[in-house]
Amino acid sequence: MRTLRLYVRLQRATARGALQYRLNTLIGVATGVVYQGSGFAFVWVVMHTFPTMAGWSLREIAFLYGLRLTAHALCMLPLSSLIGMEWLVREGEMDRVLLRPLNPLVQVMAKRMGVGQVGDLLTGLVLLLVAAPPWTLGMIAFSLLTVVGGALVEASIHLSLASLSLRMLETFALRGFLDDVFSKFGSYPMSVFGGVTQWLLTFVLPVAFVAYVPASVLLGRADELNVPVLAAYGSPLLGLALFTLAYRFWERQLRHYHSVGS
Repeated sequence: MRTLRLYVRLQRATARGALQYRLNTLIGVATGVVYQGSGFAFVWVVMHTFPTMAGWSLREIAFLYGLRLTAHALCMLPLSSLIGMEWLVREGEMDRVLLRPLNPLVQVMAKRMGVGQVGDLLTGLVLLLVAAPPWTLGMIAFSLLTVVGGALVEASIHLSLASLSLRMLETFALRGFLDDVFSKFGSYPMSVFGGVTQWLLTFVLPVAFVAYVPASVLLGRADELNVPVLAAYGSPLLGLALFTLAYRFWERQLRHYHSVGS
């Protein structure tokens, strides 16, 4: 609890620092909205030519897109600083982090506020609210768990890459590749892709569990999945399990960290 309280205070300070430049903050949020909105606009144009995509309507695709985008924003709002992990290591800033009597991951997370991700979050929430089927209390509860679980799935990938940066120093190409996979493939039904690709995106790199699997449950399409229905309903738990493993990996890599001066 002490660590959590310190993290909240550090993030408040970071947010206050970002808000000192209000126009820059506004531009960052607007850029996120425009970028993600243009991505969905492309889907909207395509589906006005082809009314369905693998049997999914435009409304269902919009719901899936919004679910993935909301999970992505919830992941990157606290973890956007991990993108600069290579810089922290190369410039020796990680030494300073490790010398302070506070959890190193909390310190890294509090270094930067993901302003653009606020725009992502707003776009995702709008799509979810507009495209959602009639809500029930059960659906609302499962949707909240789904967003958190999907955010943790993506967060586990970013934390694992940050952990590798402690020893490999350069993971930019791998980070860019994985980010593209999540953003380009995660917003569409997995049934659009071939059998091998669908299997890889489900059981090797769990992109499907960020939004596609839980969206199928919420939209009444769970019978189309290539995973057991019980696993589909338990999909939010996968994020917790993967993030726990990623955090253990982070702790292990910290023990093998060597300063740039050593």
